[in-house]
Amino acid sequence: MKVLIPSPLLSYTKTNRVEATGGTMAEMLVDLDRQYPGLRFRVIDEQDRMRPDDAVHIVQALSGG
Repeated sequence: MKVLIPSPLLSYTKTNRVEATGGTMAEMLVDLDRQYPGLRFRVIDEQDRMRPDDAVHIVQALSGG
């Protein structure tokens, strides 16, 4: 799936759009961390919880012209 990377995490990915795999959010973050070591820790804390200031945006796919 396509993942949009916010500005504060560009130091890990060097681009604002990346690809990741996984059937769950947790699996996707593991894949992102495999590709971009350290990225997961910026999103998930030591207790495996999302950091308080983070958010997940669900964006509707649009089609047509």
